[in-house]
Amino acid sequence: MAGKSTKVKVSANFEANLEAVRRLLAEAGAARAFNALLDDLAATVIPNLERFPTMGRPFLSRPAYSVEARDRIEKVRARIGAGELREYLAGDYLVLYALIGRTVFLLSIKHHRQLSFDLAGHWGVPKS
Repeated sequence: MAGKSTKVKVSANFEANLEAVRRLLAEAGAARAFNALLDDLAATVIPNLERFPTMGRPFLSRPAYSVEARDRIEKVRARIGAGELREYLAGDYLVLYALIGRTVFLLSIKHHRQLSFDLAGHWGVPKS
């Protein structure tokens, strides 16, 4: 599906995630990177999704290995109906979006540092 007729809408959760990314970058002394992210969203990510809304990887194609995961996947499928849930990797960021009809709903954005675990920090093990 390609064409400029796809609309992109931003969810409240996406906006909250952007604020969390802004704080993460500010704490890391990389506040300018947030402005670069906003520029990239406006100049690249959103136009790409408008033109090629299926470009992201299908999110629900991953196998579910637990009963809890299967239940949550079924709830998500029921909520989006005939729509698709997809993920788009944009530099250091992972964007989760739903494609429903001719509308892309930006649901979540995370910096790669928000997607990993600091197990040593959780267990009080000194970092080397």
